Amino acid sequence: MHGAPGRGDPCRDADHEQGIAAQQPDRAAGRRMLNQAPNRIGCKAFLHSRRGQLGVQDSGSRPDLLTEDSEVLDGPPDADSDYGRLPEGWNGLDWYYGRQKAGAERATTTAFGNDRTVILRPGVILGPGEYVGRLPWWLNRAARGGRMIAPGAPDKPIQPIDVRDVAALALDQAATDRGGAYNCVAPIGRETMSDLLTACVLATGGNAQLIWAPDKMLLDHGVQQWTELPLWRTHAGVWRIESTRAQAAGLVCRPLSETVRDTWAWLRDGGTPVEHPRWAEHGITPEKEAVILAALGR
Repeated sequence: MHGAPGRGDPCRDADHEQGIAAQQPDRAAGRRMLNQAPNRIGCKAFLHSRRGQLGVQDSGSRPDLLTEDSEVLDGPPDADSDYGRLPEGWNGLDWYYGRQKAGAERATTTAFGNDRTVILRPGVILGPGEYVGRLPWWLNRAARGGRMIAPGAPDKPIQPIDVRDVAALALDQAATDRGGAYNCVAPIGRETMSDLLTACVLATGGNAQLIWAPDKMLLDHGVQQWTELPLWRTHAGVWRIESTRAQAAGLVCRPLSETVRDTWAWLRDGGTPVEHPRWAEHGITPEKEAVILAALGR
């Protein structure tokens, strides 16, 4: 469910429908089938569809805040898989991912209209069954015990959301008679990186000792943000996402500590995520972690 004002419902325009069908018959056929659904059409778009998430577009009087009204990237509704792809060797901001998602939002609202489209824009989704590997990596690392790198500032706010809370909102919205776009994240400032990592240590037995490493030291050692130490990123806008509209619509976010405990219980009970290539991307090697811990000297 993506958001950007729609342009009516072209599905009711025969000439437009025939033109689209001639170019992309599979999409048109799928749209005709879904258009028979009596109520809501749902589309999930991660927050990368918003310019503010890339640090490009400010949001009114609060330039560091991303809201549902922040500008959407320029992906068109008929974008193919190559739209927005950057040239080889590009080292600037990568808008490809966001443009593709913005295009999916516009395609959905263009086909079905704003009133029949609910757009959920989750941030980082954690919880039992996670297949990306972020929270499982931290839990497994904490379970190994010993001195454990904790990235950045302990009081840095973070806003991951439990998958079960996203699902609950999606089901609730499917039963409503209104459309809308909602940022699905935990409230700003409610929890911190320290809260996350402390919960991981406690859930796994309390044998790990958190050693906080400043951002600059991690960058100087070439630590890859977001992957080698999952959820760590220095860009200020990553965890400045407003979700009051979603909360007013019924979003309830359980405490992060509950998500951590339940995910560890799932892993210990033999829970196995679906195979996904991104799982292998996450986690710093023990050797690299040891070098940084030695440099910290405490």
